[in-house]
Amino acid sequence: MSESIKSLEPKELWSFFYDLTQIPRPSGKEQGVIEYLKKFGREHGLETIVDEVGNVIIRKPATPGMENRKGVILQGHMDMVPQANSDSTHNFETDPIQPRIDGEWVKATGTTLGADNGIGVAAALTVLASKEIPHGMVEGLFTVDEETGMTGAFNLKPGVLKGDILLNMDSEDEGEMYVGCAGGTNANVQLDFTREPVPDGMKSVKLTVSGLKGGHSGIDIPLERGNANKILFRAIFEAMNQMDIRLSQIEGGSLRNAIPRESYAVIYLSEEDRASFTQVIDEVQKAVKQELSGADPGVLLAVTDSEDTGWIMDRDAGGRLVKSIYACPNGVIRMSTDMPGLVETSTNLAIVKTDSDQVGVKCLLRSSVDSAKDDLKNAFTALFQLAGAQIDFDGEYPGWKPNMDSPILKTGLEVYHSLFNKTPEIKAIHAGLECGLLGGTYPNWDMISFGPTIRFPHSPDEKVNIETVQKFFGFLLELLKSVPEK
Repeated sequence: MSESIKSLEPKELWSFFYDLTQIPRPSGKEQGVIEYLKKFGREHGLETIVDEVGNVIIRKPATPGMENRKGVILQGHMDMVPQANSDSTHNFETDPIQPRIDGEWVKATGTTLGADNGIGVAAALTVLASKEIPHGMVEGLFTVDEETGMTGAFNLKPGVLKGDILLNMDSEDEGEMYVGCAGGTNANVQLDFTREPVPDGMKSVKLTVSGLKGGHSGIDIPLERGNANKILFRAIFEAMNQMDIRLSQIEGGSLRNAIPRESYAVIYLSEEDRASFTQVIDEVQKAVKQELSGADPGVLLAVTDSEDTGWIMDRDAGGRLVKSIYACPNGVIRMSTDMPGLVETSTNLAIVKTDSDQVGVKCLLRSSVDSAKDDLKNAFTALFQLAGAQIDFDGEYPGWKPNMDSPILKTGLEVYHSLFNKTPEIKAIHAGLECGLLGGTYPNWDMISFGPTIRFPHSPDEKVNIETVQKFFGFLLELLKSVPEK
């Protein structure tokens, strides 16, 4: 079943993509794919460089007659987001992805597919391996850890790459050409608490939020899907205002750049309050289902028996935690007034988790306007300082400012129109493309980003449209033929 994707066109691209699905490559665990790329370079007699953080650069000379063209960097990231359905036993560090054809789409079985950015990497490998595709000098730039920290892009050294044009192939809507992206930063919150013994007469229950779609915390944020952490603490806040409940273990979300789909808390309460607690949760579920009926209708809140953890959070810290998480900004903060339909500023309440005597909270803040990002950081700082928590920020990366006079953009528009008799939309994306960081290191680069149509990246519903992969690759080949002269 999985290997049937190798029969799709273009066969070479899909064959390379299949190879990538068989190599475990969650962020930070890319050694297998690094070795695969090194072997690829050796087998094709191409200069191959692995830098100190694991980025792989493969350089191929121009084909005969194309030596006078500007050099092109074909760029994609090796890693993928490891998300699986709750009933899956998939181990992303050891198990291959199981891709399958489903009508017009390629999907995975119970996990993320890794088309983000495996299709872009496979397209670059197809060009590098070919003896027939005409092009000037090309360099494949394959970066590590894009999804969790952009480590590869942050640490790319100047002077290593020789090209003048960067073609980033990490966009997810065929027929659109991206010329800008949002910057971002991680908010890391730590709230200390004291473990106390469980009072006599209190029993544990488990409150679980599940059934949500999740998705990419940038691209999918305007879809107004439910955030499991926000819903969980909304329910706890409602219950806490009506009865005496105490918090114990909490866990929600797993990745800073994925909208959390599941969250749970172990809660202690008296046996007499359990029925009332369940009723409160049922009322919250009814309200949330109605609110999310068009965006996330599968949301479920459930109260079940729980094993005894043997401890509860002190009342003061528990109250401060619930109030601060319930008040924490989440979702779209502001839409762009310059580019209709583009999210300007957003935040994702990604992870809430108890660890020893501390609750850790992680959020990803994004904005295409630096001052708005700074303002959001200040709001987070004010909120969590009021809650008595510590907060710091890391992993900050710049946005990519659109250049509407870009020569490669002009060439791309002409090539696309000649192929498909339509003009692609020019857009910016509310996500952290590596172009912002890479352009800071190589300010001479002329950059655009494009790709096939991928839906629901960063979730187990991820899928890539088969027809658009063919169009995307056909456009890439014609663009390489049309690259301006030096």
